[in-house]
Parts: sequence; C-alpha cells; structure tokens
Amino acid sequence: MPGENLTRTEARDRAAVVAVSSYEVALDLTTGAQTFASTTVVTFTARPGASTFIDLVAPAVREVTLNGVSLDPAAVFADSRIQLDGLAESNVLRVVADAAYTNSGEGLHRFVDPVDGEVYLYSQFEVPDARRVYAAFEQPDLKATFQLTVTAPSAWQVVSNAPTPEPVPAGESAAVWTFEPTPRISTYITAIVAGPYVVERSELTSSDGRVIPLGLFVRASLAEHLDAEYLFDITRKGFAFYEEKFAYPYPFAKYDQLFVPEFNAGAMENAGCVTFTETYVFRSKVTDAIKERRVVTILHELAHMWFGDLVTMRWWNDLWLNESFAEWASTLATAEATEWHGAWTTFAAMEKSWAYRQDQLPSTHPIVATINDLEDVQVNFDGITYAKGGSVLKQLVAWVGIDAFMAGVAQYFAKHEYGSTELVDLLTELEATSGRELTTWSKLWLETAGVNTLRPLITLDESGVITEFAVLQSAAADYPTIRPHRLAIGFYDVDDAGALVRTHRLELDVDGVSTAVPELVGRTRPDLVLINDDDLAYAKIRLDDASLAAATEHLAAIADPLARSLVWGSVWDAVRDGETPASDYVRLVLGNIATETESTTIRTTLAQLALAARSYVAPEPRSATITEVGDGLWALAQAAGAGSDAQFQFVKYFANLASTPGHVRVLRSLLDADVTLAGLTIDTDLRWELLEGLVLCGAAAQDEIDAALALDNTSNGQQSAARATATHPTSEAKLAAFASLVADDSAPNAIVRATTVGYGHINDASSLSEVVAPYFAAIEGIWADRSYHIAETIVEGLFPAALADERLLNAAQAWLDTHPDAAPALRRLIVESLAGVERALRAQAVDARS
Repeated sequence: MPGENLTRTEARDRAAVVAVSSYEVALDLTTGAQTFASTTVVTFTARPGASTFIDLVAPAVREVTLNGVSLDPAAVFADSRIQLDGLAESNVLRVVADAAYTNSGEGLHRFVDPVDGEVYLYSQFEVPDARRVYAAFEQPDLKATFQLTVTAPSAWQVVSNAPTPEPVPAGESAAVWTFEPTPRISTYITAIVAGPYVVERSELTSSDGRVIPLGLFVRASLAEHLDAEYLFDITRKGFAFYEEKFAYPYPFAKYDQLFVPEFNAGAMENAGCVTFTETYVFRSKVTDAIKERRVVTILHELAHMWFGDLVTMRWWNDLWLNESFAEWASTLATAEATEWHGAWTTFAAMEKSWAYRQDQLPSTHPIVATINDLEDVQVNFDGITYAKGGSVLKQLVAWVGIDAFMAGVAQYFAKHEYGSTELVDLLTELEATSGRELTTWSKLWLETAGVNTLRPLITLDESGVITEFAVLQSAAADYPTIRPHRLAIGFYDVDDAGALVRTHRLELDVDGVSTAVPELVGRTRPDLVLINDDDLAYAKIRLDDASLAAATEHLAAIADPLARSLVWGSVWDAVRDGETPASDYVRLVLGNIATETESTTIRTTLAQLALAARSYVAPEPRSATITEVGDGLWALAQAAGAGSDAQFQFVKYFANLASTPGHVRVLRSLLDADVTLAGLTIDTDLRWELLEGLVLCGAAAQDEIDAALALDNTSNGQQSAARATATHPTSEAKLAAFASLVADDSAPNAIVRATTVGYGHINDASSLSEVVAPYFAAIEGIWADRSYHIAETIVEGLFPAALADERLLNAAQAWLDTHPDAAPALRRLIVESLAGVERALRAQAVDARS
C-alpha cells in the first residue's frame, strides 16, 4: 500500500490521464476541536475509460460521488487515496469528509493561545498537505482554479488566496465566507487562515494601475508588538523592485501577510496569503541579524509570487527553481531597495556557509536533485536547494550579466504565466537574451554535486614582484567535477591608518585545474591576495601563507565587511577540514570579533565559536577552552558600545556558554540587576536566556523555571520553559527530555523543537551517554508513527551530537549497517549526523596535535 507517499512516476502517469479545471471547497470550522467538515467538488477532464486516484488524508470519508454515481467510501478509500475508475471525458467528483486539525504545523494547524484561550488556525500545505484539508490531485503541475467557502465563528477573520468577502450570518454566532475563484494555481500554495486575528490594512498601486489591498495579521495577544508601518514599507519597496525587474505586474488580486503561531519554517509563499513565523513579531529586543533576516524573508516570499506561484515547477526535482531564485532575488532586493545594503555580506556569512556545509555531507546532491517520491523532496529543503542554488544563480548572473538575466526572466514569466515548467524552459530564455550557451553550464553546476576549492599560486622575484600568478582549482575525490567560475581577485594593503584596504581588483573567468592570470604579473605582491573577492563564485577559498598571516594579524582592520566575511569563512572552512586547529580559531575569534560591524557575521561566527569549543577542540583542553570562551565573551560584552548589537550578542552567547561559578555569579547578578551594562535591558526573552545559562551550569532548579513561566505564560514562555527544562545538565534530565518526545506524541511542534534545542545545549556531553542506545532503538518507530515534520525534528534533534566520540560513531554506523532497508529519508538523516561526528573527531585529532 502507498501509505501517504506519492512517486514521481505515479504523478507523471496521472498527469497524462487528467487535467483539472476547478475545485470548489467548503469547510465548516464550527464542528469541534478535533475535526472539521470538508466538502470538495472537483471538475476535471480525463482519458475516457481511464482509472486514477485523488489524494485525501482524513479520519473519515462520508461520501464519494463521481459523475452522479455514489461510490462506497469503504471500497474506494484506503491509505491516502480515493480510487477513481471508469472516468469520462468530463468529470465531476464530490467528496465529503471529516478532516483532522493538527498540532504539527502540517495541514490545518490548530493553536489555543494560553494568554486568552482564543483559537487560531492556519494551513501549511507544502509539500503534500492540502490533502489533509480537501480532496486534491496533490502534485504541482495539476493546476486549477480554487473557490473556497468557509463556515466559521462570526467574530473571526477568515483569509485565503482570493480577497476576503463580506461574511453572511449563519446562525447565532457563525458566518459563511464565500471567496471568488483564484487564478490557476497549484494545490500546495492554496491557503486558509482563520481566527480572531488582529489586522492592519493598507494598499499600493501596481505597475499596471491596479490597487492591491495589503493586510498584516497577528494574534491579539501579540498585536501591540506588530510594527505594521515598517512592514508595509518593506512590502511596497519589494513590489516596486520586482515589478520593474521582472517586467510583469503582481499576478494576484491582494497581498496578505499573516504571522501565525507554532510555524515550522520562516514563511510560506501561499499565493496572496503568505504565512510567517511569529518570531518575526518582536516582543523583546532582537539582533540586527534577525531584523535583516525578517526583511530578506519578506522579500523572499514576495519573489515567490512570480517564481513559484505564477510559474511553478512541474515536479519537485525543480524545487530549486523556486527556492534558489527567491534566495537570490530577495538578497538582491534587500541590498538595492532597502536600508540593509550589506545583504550580500549577510548572504556570504550565513547562506553560503550553510551551502558549503551541506555540500560536503555524504548526502549532498545536485541542485537539480533526483526526486523519486514525496519523502525525497521533504529532506531536500536543505542548504543545496536554497543556499547553494542561490549562490550558483549569483554566479550565473555574473556569467551572463544582470541585464541579460533579468530580460530572460521577464520572457520566462510572460511565456509561462500560470503554467508549469522545467529547468530547460528557463535556460532557453536566458540563452536567448545573453547569447551564452548554458547547457554545458547547467550540466556542470546544476546537475553535479560537490564544492570546488580555489587557491592562488604566486611566484615572486627577489624584490617582491609577481612573476607568475595562477588560480588552482581542486575537487573532492567523490565529486571530481571541475567547473567554470566568474570571479574577482582582490589585492589588499595596509594603509597609513592601519586599515587593510583594496588597492586593485581584477574580474575574470576561471576554468580548469589551473588558470594563468597574466594581468597580475609585474605587480608588487600585496599584503593580502583574496581569491573570489566580492563573493561572485560558489567555491571554498584558501589563502596563501603570506595572505593568511596578514589576514589573521589584521582581520579586524579589513575595511570591507564582505572581504572580512570571506576571510572569516575561509578560516572556518580550514578548521572544519582539519587544516587549522580549533584552538587557533577560538583565539582568532576572541581576538578579532570585538570590532566586527556586521550583525550576521557576528552571529554566525559566535555560533561557530561555540561549536569549535564544544566539539572540535580536543577533549583534554575542552573544559578550559569553554571557560576561556565564557571569560572572553563577558569581557567583550563589558567593553562593547552601550546598547550596541555587539554587546547584546556577546551577552547572549556568554549565557549560552557559561560554565564556571564565576559565570554563574555574573548571570545571577544580571538577572537580579546587581550588575548592569550601560544600554542593555534585561527584557523577557533575554531573561529566559540568562536563566537557561544558570540551568546549564546546574545553578537553577526546576522551581525557578516554573516561576518564570508563571510570569510569562505565553506561547513563547512555554517554549522557553521547555527548552530550559531540557537543558538541565544531568543524565536524568536528558532521559526525561528524550522520553517526553518519544513516549508521548501529544506535544505540539513548537514544544518538540524547543525541547530538542535544550536537550542539545550542553557543556559536558557525558550526560548524553545514557541516551545513545534508546535513541537508536526508537528512531524507526518514530519515523513510522509520526508525521514527517515531527519525525524529522525528533530524529535530528535528539541525535546526541554533542558526544562526538567513538562510541557514538560506532553506534550510528552499526544502526546503518543493520538497517539497510530503513526509509531512505531516515537513513539520510543518520548518515548526515554520522558525518558530523566524523568531522568533529578529525578536528579533535588535529587540535590534539597542535
């Protein structure tokens, strides 16, 4: 039986049989707290006499009627499918079912606000979860129009893809909303959001003269924190930017943005009805990195209205066409249309580091991935699909030129509006506008896996003049593709003020294992030679010995934030690859991070500092190193500018890495206001982080967590309490956190996620030793019994990665050896986790020899 899976072959076969015209979906959200009533009427054509199936995940199917003939649900409905035989050329199918609410962030999620007891609903359908709400041909290429009718409490807001109509009363406290049909869209971007949301409204004028209504929605208990005018301003800037660059007006009738509780991702691009995580409604101070990330996310989802919603991939192997394009376009828009002009530095620090990390895992795959079924696509929402794809698109833009690229994209939208495409459709338009042959480029960049490494080869004469310069390219043995790169080489020298500044730049095409650069011969060697200056190419870079020495000595003095980010990234790559001892990296960070100006670079670097200290430093000096890092971060916080982003981040990471009685005294003094830092406010969320630091050190008991929750009994507070509870540094606490997720399936997705974060927050990893055997005994059952997202969160989050020792390595390998037939997606998660352990052990060995 298929269960809830769907293969690419089945989808292709079904698309050859049917073409869908329209859906009429009626939902009654007043039937109780567990289920709601769902009626679907689908109009479609088919090859006469053919058979196929429609998808539905529901606890009960009441009626199935095909072309006026009643079918027995018990005979035609099984697993996630309703069998349809003897189809006519024109068909009308009616399905009546009881569908179930979820608490996993999939399908129609139901949340009860602990502040006021109000119920909030929202849908999340990507990849295959529209079928949890209505009967659907659940594949992206079977587009149709959708007309939604909703019965709900009359006090609620009800929002979908089409503009919200005036409700019609239906009894004492209910009403009916009947939406207009949508344009042709895919099932996974349809949406329903309902509840007593507070709404702010505005509008803009599209490039074609239409007035586009705008809405911002948030729960009532968070409404005071919604900065609506700023969000509307970013949205307007995004609209103007994309409509000009894409030469295509916004393709839908309105644009609502809804901040919803317990969301699994950053956001979702439902057509005209975008949902966002509530963490983007800032109830406490957040870093500038998070503020910028919110802007990028807003613009990412807006880009999807064209790339993904207007034109949609035919099957999920081209998921990257959606996500990579939105990553690239949103970074471009952020840099050029908003105040966050350093967005490409942020992209280098965060997105590309994610891409390089993912691309060196055993599970790496081509950007155009092989997607055999739905389980394949679920695990491919990864650093390849998003970050590497976006990086490669940046490389492609450099390769063909921005004007030719945008012209090709505009032709692509015009030709394929409201349709489905494959990669070749985009490349055809880009070839036409650029004059570049892109089939070879596609094979090398999109259809092969792995990341190349670039390094300079420099020969000098006695006076320091360059007599030979070449760029050397290498590839991993398992992924030996050598690729063409468009990149820049920067020369940097220390100026009279002590800053390391660029004095020369050369942009060129690099191909092959060695590319001679005669243009640089005859120049005096600078202090720093930076391959891939301006970060045009997707490749790891290495500095020659003289440049590494100069960069290490003068890292804080590099004037350009993007150049600094590239140096930070190069050194971190060398640590991960076992070329540089982790202890050296710890000292480099503590000695240079004080003057870093880019918030995301600080955030990324401090996260890497924590990983280096806890997992990459050799076991013997690890405790002393963690102490050194905690001491250093507190000193940095005290010296940082009053109220600065750097001060805030140093305090947050000090709490995260606290380990000594001295650190406990500082944390307690900050909480009690006995010690203050100028400009730093200990607000609600920071108070939770300081408390978690005390718990990490064994200096705060459960009653203190419970007291904090009593003062902040909100959704955020409950998540923080769950995280802090799981942080207790004992074997008993880690086993209890493990059991709370494995033995009990009632926790909502947000509590599951928070618990796994606290479970892994640890300085002394020995408290996880007792979890190894239960973990590997449980994961197959979890994968079989839980929804995909919950299973993935538990399997990834409960893997005791902090142990990073031979015992864990052997246990993971033994599980893989004895479970060859386990679900491929589950095996992939274990393979990736095992690779992290192997990398940590290699780094520890290098550090021990240093």
